[in-house]
Amino acid sequence: MRFSLSVAVVAFASLVSGQTVLTGAFDCLTEGVYTLCQNQWGASAGVGSQNSTLFSTSGNEISWATNWTWANNPNNVKTYANILHNTAKGMQLSQITTAPTAWTWTYLEESQGIRADVSYDIWFGEAQSGTPATSASSYEIMIWLSGLGGIQPVGHQIVSDLSIAGQTWNLWNGPNANWQVFSFVVSSGEIRDFSADLNDFFQYLIENQGVASTQFLQAIQTGTEPFVGSADLFIESFSAEVNV
Repeated sequence: MRFSLSVAVVAFASLVSGQTVLTGAFDCLTEGVYTLCQNQWGASAGVGSQNSTLFSTSGNEISWATNWTWANNPNNVKTYANILHNTAKGMQLSQITTAPTAWTWTYLEESQGIRADVSYDIWFGEAQSGTPATSASSYEIMIWLSGLGGIQPVGHQIVSDLSIAGQTWNLWNGPNANWQVFSFVVSSGEIRDFSADLNDFFQYLIENQGVASTQFLQAIQTGTEPFVGSADLFIESFSAEVNV
């Protein structure tokens, strides 16, 4: 990653001063092409708190952070603090030529026994636009750059040691409500400095897992799903774009 941990702590402290901190369960803040949301959709399964801060945006790049503490029901996701790209959507998969992304992040602090993932959450649907995790959704595509504490994605593992974007993944699949979930989980360790073409993942699903190229990209989100523990997650930089 670009920052050492000590430098990241100093940078975080200087960034947070004077910024708006989101504290409400479903607070959101839009700046530039991104919207940051708390999205505490599973908070009723636990006891705890979370806040999120958007530091800056510039073009397709954003820096933000979230701090959380959750307890009880260790197998339940409590929240998905995330950013949504407001314009990188609406393209049919067959039209996408590239979808470059880069994500540099770190845990400034993490408790012992933390259970959480750091992940992309990408949505496909038959309609050109639609709200994620609704009847508009056909597929949810997750890319886990980190999964701590033995947590597992929806469904079961269907492919192991899959090579995409210069990394090795295990692919999971299963249903959730009315959509299918495909989760690419880094096979070992964490990726805290990630650079890839998301279209490589999209094309793999089209060519190998029966996803129709007529599906539309409805949303690109990135963030963290905490189960239990506490953490300060600092996103030094995230960017994404979709080219047709």
